[in-house]
Amino acid sequence: MAQSRLHKNVWLTGFTSFFTDVSSEMIYPLIQAFVSSILKTQASLIGPVLGIIEGIAESTASILKLFSGYISDKLGKRKTLTIAGYGFSALAKVLFFVPYWFTVFAARILDRVGKGIRTAPRDALIAHSVAPSVKGKAFGLQRSMDFAGAFLGTLLSFLLITFVFKDIDRYAEPSAFYPLFAISLVPAFLGVIFLFFTQEPSVEKKDTQAPQLSLKEYTPGLRIFFLAQFFFTLGNSSNQFLLLRSQDLGSSLGMVTLMYLAFNLTTTLLAMPLGSLSDKIGRKTILVGGYALYGLVYLGFGLVPQGQWWMVWGLWLLYGVYYALTEGTEKAFVSDLAPKNSVATALGFYNMIVGLTLLPASVIAGFLYSIWQPLPFWFGGVMALVNCLMIAFGVKGDKTRA
Repeated sequence: MAQSRLHKNVWLTGFTSFFTDVSSEMIYPLIQAFVSSILKTQASLIGPVLGIIEGIAESTASILKLFSGYISDKLGKRKTLTIAGYGFSALAKVLFFVPYWFTVFAARILDRVGKGIRTAPRDALIAHSVAPSVKGKAFGLQRSMDFAGAFLGTLLSFLLITFVFKDIDRYAEPSAFYPLFAISLVPAFLGVIFLFFTQEPSVEKKDTQAPQLSLKEYTPGLRIFFLAQFFFTLGNSSNQFLLLRSQDLGSSLGMVTLMYLAFNLTTTLLAMPLGSLSDKIGRKTILVGGYALYGLVYLGFGLVPQGQWWMVWGLWLLYGVYYALTEGTEKAFVSDLAPKNSVATALGFYNMIVGLTLLPASVIAGFLYSIWQPLPFWFGGVMALVNCLMIAFGVKGDKTRA
């Protein structure tokens, strides 16, 4: 199935990602308001409940990504697990129509379970559907359509609550949110439909070894890359802190929303061409450059003077360039370095390491932010430098053209 052009699987999974993110991003910005609406007579519980919901949901997804990848490699099947994962996430949104905090919790858990099940098999489906010479382009397209969906979903949510469902806010009745939740179901299930038209890739089984769950069995370069990602992610806290910093510097909430939309649009436009660039000049070069740019952006967020909020506009655009450089290229790089019988498992390891580390990263950022606002951004910049050095000098070779 490997070929010099993009296989239909890449386009179909891209459309699935697009419509799924349209649905998710229509709802995600409203979850805190919906929970606040449900718990408006118990306001002291809002913060802890949101923390429990998001923390457990993300950790659950991160662990499942590894085992789903292993099962996918073991069975040699990508399509079925991918459909199951996206199906779970679509069905989970139905629970938002039951106005209790624990059903919101269940909805987020099921949504993340779906993400945990689908991510590694989907990425392996893409990796096995194209030639190595266009793998960066393939993952770049997938990430581009993902961010395009996020951009459109956020924009639709903003327009609907501003001009159509004007009574939606944290003080409204939970039922006020239902029309928007109902609309979000349409793209969620539409995205799943595309997957039924994908083709299970035929992978040559040159050996009969089982997929590897032991990191000792991976190449030194891949192990170093995983370790570098751990350190980098410790400084890569939630984007909520960038939004918070932008607003604390004097920007309005509406302006911050526009900055976030501009970030998503930048990534959407650049992810595919920059992913293709990694096919030509090597993935390691692109990744080191991307992480270096991230470090400069984070240091910039820490150095912007109070009241000069307009300066972060440029930083948000550069942050979008960083995402475009690295999001798809990371997965292509892991699939290049992974053993042929363990591609989905290796991608699962990568996603699990990043996902699990995001929780302490956000705790560290929150603590540092409470001490002095620039600190978490300086910390992130230093961790990005450590990551660059580890990959540049510790990961030998670049199998882009293998």
